Amino acid sequence: MLVKATVSTRNVLLGAALFAATLGMISPIQTAHAAAASTASALQTVATAKVNDFTGPQWLKGSWRQSAGLSIPATAANKAAFKKGAQVRTADGQVRTVKVVYFSGAHMSVMLSGATLNASKNGHPKSVSALGVSAAAGSAVTAPSNNAAADTSSHSSAINNYTNNDWLNGVWRRSAGYSIPASSANRSAFKVGSSVKLADGQVRKINAVYVSGKNMSLMLSGATLSGKLGYPNKLFSATSSSAPASPIAPSKPAAPAPEPVVSQPATGSSMTTALNAFNGGDFVNGVYNTSKFVGISVKATAENKAAFHKGAKIRFFGGQVRTIKLIYHSGGNMTVMVDGGPIDGKAVGYPRTVSVSSTGFSNTSPSAGSTAPAADGVAPANPINLVGINLAGAEFGADVALPGVYLKQYIYPGEADFKRYAERNLKLVRLPFRWERIQPRLNGELNSVELGRMLATLDHAKKYNMQVILDMHNYYRYHGKMIGSNEVPVSAFADAWRRIAQKVANHPAVYGYGLMNEPHTTNGKWPAAALAAAKSIRTLDADNWVVIAGDRWSSAFHWPSYNTQLVKDSWMRDPNNNLMFEAHLYFDKDYSGYYTNRYEKYDPMIGVVRAKPFVEWLNRYRLRGFIGEHGAPDFSPSAVVAMDNLLQYLGQHCIPSTYWAAGPWWGDYALSLDVKSGKPRPQLPILQKHAANKSCGAVGPLR
Repeated sequence: MLVKATVSTRNVLLGAALFAATLGMISPIQTAHAAAASTASALQTVATAKVNDFTGPQWLKGSWRQSAGLSIPATAANKAAFKKGAQVRTADGQVRTVKVVYFSGAHMSVMLSGATLNASKNGHPKSVSALGVSAAAGSAVTAPSNNAAADTSSHSSAINNYTNNDWLNGVWRRSAGYSIPASSANRSAFKVGSSVKLADGQVRKINAVYVSGKNMSLMLSGATLSGKLGYPNKLFSATSSSAPASPIAPSKPAAPAPEPVVSQPATGSSMTTALNAFNGGDFVNGVYNTSKFVGISVKATAENKAAFHKGAKIRFFGGQVRTIKLIYHSGGNMTVMVDGGPIDGKAVGYPRTVSVSSTGFSNTSPSAGSTAPAADGVAPANPINLVGINLAGAEFGADVALPGVYLKQYIYPGEADFKRYAERNLKLVRLPFRWERIQPRLNGELNSVELGRMLATLDHAKKYNMQVILDMHNYYRYHGKMIGSNEVPVSAFADAWRRIAQKVANHPAVYGYGLMNEPHTTNGKWPAAALAAAKSIRTLDADNWVVIAGDRWSSAFHWPSYNTQLVKDSWMRDPNNNLMFEAHLYFDKDYSGYYTNRYEKYDPMIGVVRAKPFVEWLNRYRLRGFIGEHGAPDFSPSAVVAMDNLLQYLGQHCIPSTYWAAGPWWGDYALSLDVKSGKPRPQLPILQKHAANKSCGAVGPLR
């Protein structure tokens, strides 16, 4: 980030691949088409999945734009059937081989062999089928199911999770009927005259079919069905049909079934979304209160429809948790009714966010050697500091001949700086410094004077019970030469950190070692350098955090595209090594944090959107994370709102962060918490509010 306007302008890498925040995707390497048409006749369908309705920069109707891949729900049956090496049949009849499968919350991305798919032919609302070897060709492969009836069926469908006055768990209350997705596979299998097998084994005949948008109602013969046979059970196609191709019945029953709008349940980790800015009538800031109902209004996006369903849990700003009772859809919005008494829209409404989870919430994330998370509402015995600051100064003067002159080109923060922020409850400190100053010659002794300044600074932190992450603020360079070059070998980088750890490991204020600030254009050498330095520290200090930044300026949003190789070595994924991975996040158009356009308006959720790829990457690899830099300019109220939402999101995932920046030499810098004018800083109350969050007993996610 900016260093008193003396750091060279960074080459922001525009045009980098924009990965879908919803899925935290990693683009796989393309491989050759592996499913020959001659073998397709020997295959039978063992599972069918509806393609997710995702459209964005990288997705079109659930079809990956850049290579062959589809997004489908991550149900147990789909996980079992759509595996690496399995063959699938797309909606247009192609047979492809599954090359890679990625999981993210309630969804899974199935990457296939061959060329990019045609989304109009294979995307939502189409289905994709997993294929197994038929009995004539060999042993059949079937996806496991909770009901034995699936073993004898060639096709099954999930039942829609819908309950109101007319429906109970997707079962029509007034006569025998079900609601299921209107996928092409379901339309083909569930026709008038066909038979279906229910979860309890009974077989019924389809008397009528009504298609409404993305769903279809099947009206069956016989008496009214029990809601226990509905969601989450499945409906099985029991026999083939010679009925007419039209799915519409020639006549309607006495009580026709209106097709519901369905919210499919999400499984896995929670997600966070913005409340609508609705005011008037019974709404205050997107929160709905009447004498009978309370609820919230959110956008009816595909992701929200999947996550918000009856029985799921919602967590509001401040921590209260409610259970979803009903959902109503109206155009592009949905009103989610919850249990409990009235909700204060002024306290938890727009521009706040809410989190939703099918499995509920816990306040801590387990770490190596930790106990299980505390129950909701119960603070952990030793909560972590979630919000802190960068105390800048010791990295200043990078544009002069290093090492520069102390108190002229650079400064270490003094005791007053630590006292001021300790009193504001911002007790986590990231302390930048320059490698060239602490070690003037590669592989040489540390500079005793500079080391003394660092130790004195740590003493100030100790006095006020603050935690310090030492941040080598060098952008992957030493005197302008890249680490891993002939001039600056990786071994020299590891040597520097070994020597620093040797001097400070036992200091009580040391919380962690920030290996390198914002590595960039590293030619792929950063993973090896990070591994070597981390291991060198571990020879002397087994307990304090080793904080590992990411390539591409540590951008949280671009993290999955640039940093998968960072954890290629299993040592970097071992939770016993006490590793934290550090990303940076700013809201401006080029991600830089310069905020050159003073008139730019920021979406309140932009910070959450930019954090999600990093957070989901941590979840995927079961790692811990840290946002080492984030910041909002004082001239932008919308950026301050976005920062508020970002910190709420990070707190929900137990990810600590340090704001850029504080310190005595900032002048009137728009992001600074310390300015010469002394005017109140709009960013400070937001930081203090989230610093009061003591719900996390361990750094997350590591789920």
